[in-house]
Amino acid sequence: MRPNYYLHEQRGELLKAGAVTVAVLAALALAGCGGKGPAQAPPPPEVGVMKAVTQPIAVFEEYVGQTEAVDTVEIRARINGLLERQGFEDGARVKRGDLLFVIDQQPFIAALAQTKAALAQTQAAHLNSKQNLDRIRPLLADKAISQQDLDTAIAREATDAANEDAAKAQVKTAELNLEYATIRAPRDGVISKALIKPGGLVNASTTLLTTLYSVDPIYVNFTVSEQKLLELQRQLKRNPGEGNAKLPPFRLKLADGSEYKSSGKLNFVDAAVDAKSGTLQVRVQVPNPERLLRAGQLVRVIFPSLQELNAIRIPQQAVQELQGKRSVYVVDAESKAAYREITANTRLGNDWVVEAGVVAGEMVIVEGTQKVRPGAPVKPVTATSDAKDDAKKAGGKSDDAKKAGDAKDDAKKAAVPQEAGKDAAKKDDVKGAK
Repeated sequence: MRPNYYLHEQRGELLKAGAVTVAVLAALALAGCGGKGPAQAPPPPEVGVMKAVTQPIAVFEEYVGQTEAVDTVEIRARINGLLERQGFEDGARVKRGDLLFVIDQQPFIAALAQTKAALAQTQAAHLNSKQNLDRIRPLLADKAISQQDLDTAIAREATDAANEDAAKAQVKTAELNLEYATIRAPRDGVISKALIKPGGLVNASTTLLTTLYSVDPIYVNFTVSEQKLLELQRQLKRNPGEGNAKLPPFRLKLADGSEYKSSGKLNFVDAAVDAKSGTLQVRVQVPNPERLLRAGQLVRVIFPSLQELNAIRIPQQAVQELQGKRSVYVVDAESKAAYREITANTRLGNDWVVEAGVVAGEMVIVEGTQKVRPGAPVKPVTATSDAKDDAKKAGGKSDDAKKAGDAKDDAKKAAVPQEAGKDAAKKDDVKGAK
């Protein structure tokens, strides 16, 4: 009987030890979970918003234009010969009458001398025939000569007079040829490089020597669509290029993005629309006193709309573009993000001009769009510089609080195993006492 008693006692001790072990394991599991209940949902993200406001906006349209010199003069020779001298530097600015080229003059000097000699001969013959006519004319009344002799003398004098006129014309031609051997600038402007160098052969009218471009003012050519032309006609109640149609000044934007300081005025509107492209040729005249614009240069012509557009301006950073479609996020009445497709075809600086898709009074998300999803709750704040700073400060505080909370949790986790260890020690003492 004694052995059975000891067996039951040992079994009881084992059961008590197992219960203690289970309690310790449960405490450790609870400590591993941090002593927390079910995970809580994260707070809604904070986003910067702005209120959509409809306002009159002056819309600007841009067209690709190309500059053109008002006068483009191709310098060609009027005579044949060898080029003797170039009187300018390539690309220099010249004035009317400045020397450009000199063709070998010696052949033309000789030709002029020959024609002058021929003129002297004809003048002498004409003088002789005229004197003979003056002598025999009175003799006809005395019947000293016949009528036929008088007619012959008159014809001779007329022939010599004609020969004299022809000789004078030849002298004039020789003088012109000699003058054409010296080529001068027909107007002020900038000259291109010489295409024929001294010693080269020049053919009359066919050889291009160089090109002279006028500088101030300068033309800018571009095309407008047929729809834009009809719109201007309805607004002006006349064709843009006719009468006293008052149009706002045309501004230019250069290739580097800078704006040209002088504005242009409408100078020409073509009479017909191009049937292939459906566009109309338009030209504006722009002052160019500093020679900043050159012929053939590409520029952008900026033309303001005659009527202001009532629309909403939204910063570019708030607009998403995908496959040609533009969209924004707005905050609805339940403080949730809502996806909206918008119609925006015009940009003003860093803003899009929204014509449809957003109504006045709605709150548009302009900061933190990468943190929102359609239908997800958000925390809207006013998108200002002060708000951004406050948001940064608030973010810093929340991080500190989070760190403090994590420290407390770690302390709790460390405390739970210690308490469990104390309880186990107490139970061991009791068991030893028994």
